[in-house]
Amino acid sequence: MSVVFLAVAAPASAALREGARLAAIYDTILRARFDQANQELSRACPPAPAEACRALGVVAVWWQILMDPDSRALDERLRQAASASIAAADGWTRREPKSAEAWFYLAGSHAPLAQLQAMRGQRLAAARSGLRIKSALERAVALDPDLRDAYFGIGMYHYWADVAPVAAKLLRLLLLLPGGDREKGLQEMLRAREQGVLLSGEADFQLHWLYLWFEDEPARALELVKSLDARYPSNPIFLQRIAEIEHEYRHDHRASAAAWEQLIGRAERGAVEERQTAEMRARLGLARELLDLSQPERAIETLNVLVAARPSTPYGASSIAQWHLGLAYDRLGKRDLAVAAYNAAIALAPTGDPANIRAQAREALRKKPRA
Repeated sequence: MSVVFLAVAAPASAALREGARLAAIYDTILRARFDQANQELSRACPPAPAEACRALGVVAVWWQILMDPDSRALDERLRQAASASIAAADGWTRREPKSAEAWFYLAGSHAPLAQLQAMRGQRLAAARSGLRIKSALERAVALDPDLRDAYFGIGMYHYWADVAPVAAKLLRLLLLLPGGDREKGLQEMLRAREQGVLLSGEADFQLHWLYLWFEDEPARALELVKSLDARYPSNPIFLQRIAEIEHEYRHDHRASAAAWEQLIGRAERGAVEERQTAEMRARLGLARELLDLSQPERAIETLNVLVAARPSTPYGASSIAQWHLGLAYDRLGKRDLAVAAYNAAIALAPTGDPANIRAQAREALRKKPRA
């Protein structure tokens, strides 16, 4: 999946006004305390530029979407906030075309929208947004070479333009977009990460994907998300990523199960934000690991808590839980209960069925497992 990432961080020259204050607000966003972040933004601008607070406000909406990415409930909210932020920053660049800060926040205003477009499969729109981000950041560093964190976004473009799948490269050629350089892009991102202030946490999160997808360094990716979890333990995404990496890349089901159990514990203690979503997602993850560990009875116990709760989030959780229940019952040879669970999974599958539960459940109904 092609993604374009936000690059807004305080440069060594301190060209971004109120950089330290905005960095603290960014940390609040990464802690998943979105209401608090919005309150802090309302107090920060002025003296910080209003355009800076608008850009960070869009970032906050994007991280809210990441709490439950299959849900589209917040998509329009992000589009509207990004559109207003882009218009405000664009007006600033027209008033002060030689302001590096103005171009910097223009790029930052585009970035969450580009990420949403990429997530929703809108490749053409995401590619165009990526070019706008790159152009604005290059303008910023041309005006102020010490705006070093702008190189994170530039480096991200260089990296993705080189490693993108063939279809994306053809799209780049059709749009006459500049080519990329994987090694140069990675070095630009790492240098910006080391010298930045505002983007430190965001950079680690974005880099961990590259280490997984293209650099074949899952240990390095895991190190980054563990560091993020230590810094921002109230954000469930980072512990979730630890569990997912252990499962998908290291195939350590016991370690993954331990991470999911830790997330359930945090949610039950109220130690994470979006606690219901976090707990239900963790129970689904734990059930999957318990099945891989040949513990279907424990998986059923875990899933029954979720089924009884009838959660509205994460998106499609009840359907996924019934699908896993069917698998667990089939492992125990309880075919009647498995069939009932598969049928419930089909009935509960949400609009769009992003987890493809209907097809999987129907296939399971057609193929009775061997004893």
